[in-house]
Formats: sequence, C-alpha cells, structure tokens
Amino acid sequence: MAQVKVTLTKSFIKRNLRQRATVQALGLKKLNHSVVKEVTPQIQGMINAVAHLVTVENV
Repeated sequence: MAQVKVTLTKSFIKRNLRQRATVQALGLKKLNHSVVKEVTPQIQGMINAVAHLVTVENV
C-alpha cells in the first residue's frame, strides 16, 4: 500500500479533546514532528479529522 508522511505544523493546544487524541494516536508529539504511515481507511479518516493541523506528503 501507499505511504504518507504526516507532519504536525500547527499546535493542538486549545483544541478539543478529540482532535488532541487523534494527533497523539497518529504518533505526533511536537511541532514539526513527522511520522510515516501506511494509508488505510482508518488513517485517512484520522488525517482528514485534523487536516487543519497537519501537512501530508506522499512517500
């Protein structure tokens, strides 16, 4: 399957608990931290939920 690189570009401070939990579930810890994930429907949904906080690149 395809892989994507997800980078946290905006802070999740003062965001609701669901968005914070989603960012943490993606494995993002600090600003500008990146992780590489396999594209699955679950991961794609998580990325869509916090799209305003992250940038996504195809690997």
